[in-house]
Amino acid sequence: MKKLLLIVFTCYIPLGCSAQQQNTSETKKQPNIILLFADDAGYADFGFQGSKEMITPNLDKLASQGVRFTQAYVTHPTCGPSRAGLITGKSQYRFGYEENNVPTYMSEVSAADGAEMGLPVEEVTMADYLKKQGYATAVYGKWHLGGADRFHPTKRGFDVFYGFRGGARSYFEYTEGPAEPLNKMERGFGNFEESKEYLTDAIANASLDFIERNTKANKPFFAFLSFNAVHTPMDALPEDLAKFPKLTGKRKIVAAMGLALDRAVGKVLDKLKELGIADNTLVVFTNDNGGPTDANASSNLPLSGIKATHLEGGLRVPFLMKWPGKLKPNTVYDFPISTFDLLPTFYSAAGGNNTELKDIDGVDLLPYINGVKTERPHQTLFWKRDARAVIRKGDWKFIRFPDRPAELFYLPEDERELNNLADQEPERYLQMYKELFAWEATLERPRWLLKKEYEWRDVERMDNFWPKKNTQ
Repeated sequence: MKKLLLIVFTCYIPLGCSAQQQNTSETKKQPNIILLFADDAGYADFGFQGSKEMITPNLDKLASQGVRFTQAYVTHPTCGPSRAGLITGKSQYRFGYEENNVPTYMSEVSAADGAEMGLPVEEVTMADYLKKQGYATAVYGKWHLGGADRFHPTKRGFDVFYGFRGGARSYFEYTEGPAEPLNKMERGFGNFEESKEYLTDAIANASLDFIERNTKANKPFFAFLSFNAVHTPMDALPEDLAKFPKLTGKRKIVAAMGLALDRAVGKVLDKLKELGIADNTLVVFTNDNGGPTDANASSNLPLSGIKATHLEGGLRVPFLMKWPGKLKPNTVYDFPISTFDLLPTFYSAAGGNNTELKDIDGVDLLPYINGVKTERPHQTLFWKRDARAVIRKGDWKFIRFPDRPAELFYLPEDERELNNLADQEPERYLQMYKELFAWEATLERPRWLLKKEYEWRDVERMDNFWPKKNTQ
């Protein structure tokens, strides 16, 4: 009898342990992570943002399935610095990535020029961190973080790259090569090949093989789809243009380009569902800066300002996050966040310990979204470019200009920044002025500088898209 009991007991232990190990494995299964990143899209140009002109059913569905953020900010109002902050999880101003868009189309900028301007090689990227957690990593589309070989995505933590190193290119195949070599389509490192597909579709389609391959290998993956839509040039497919008979000019074209962007997003989301991995995938959609209304007819309403300005229309962007079972669907998060929060959020979701992240400014957003933490993720946020600079402290926003006195706004009652409260709040005005300068004193000097004429141009653009200035 004792022998029988012993046999039963020893059989029970392995069975119990096996079930426990299986449950633990399921609990700790790492999510796949997909970052869908638009380029120069207008704040208002999506159905989930209230647009009645744009057709964005896939993104609208994503919004209904996840969390929509009403006060999501980029780290800079232009493409290159914004991407540098996003991918490092820190304020790019702290390593001198302040001034410029890493242009491949200007000369005489500074000591470093063209392809030599890029994300410093000592900075650790989002992909670097996720690879440490066992992720396969890929980036598709626009890089814009340096054209020289040492800045290449495959040397910055990404296993796979299909896209272009520069900042803007045709959406159609180049038959004779682009004027700027950095805008050639490249697969991997140094393998240049043009696609015959419309570029927005090509970016999405290229990612599907990576998603499927790693799903079959049971390996968690991070896919960064860095679309160049809806950045200029204004290229659209005839069949997409036909969907907007009531629109004309650039507004018609940007709507068609936005439709293609939404279609590309739909392809990715459909693939997740087809493979049965949608419930274990964290998906984020956002944009690199405010829309440049003067260039592509995008709309940032009801916000004032456009790309390259420090008004809300230059800094605040659409932002969606979906993670089934982890985030409540069809919800809204109203406190300010920043795109540099994505790195620690992804790292935490991947099972990493955020104390391992050194010298970053972002925070893990998940406990804030879920209500575990009820305070704001950020009490203070900063931006600057040359003599212009901004501090947002709580709900107050202070803007310093190069050609007029600084102004102070209370955003909950004035998101269009029309009512300067500097005279009514002199103590707050002075305190924020000093705090902004104290922050600037901690920064690295800019690694390169634009000609001053470009700064003058952007101040003019600000006034042209600031209603209170237009009425004076």
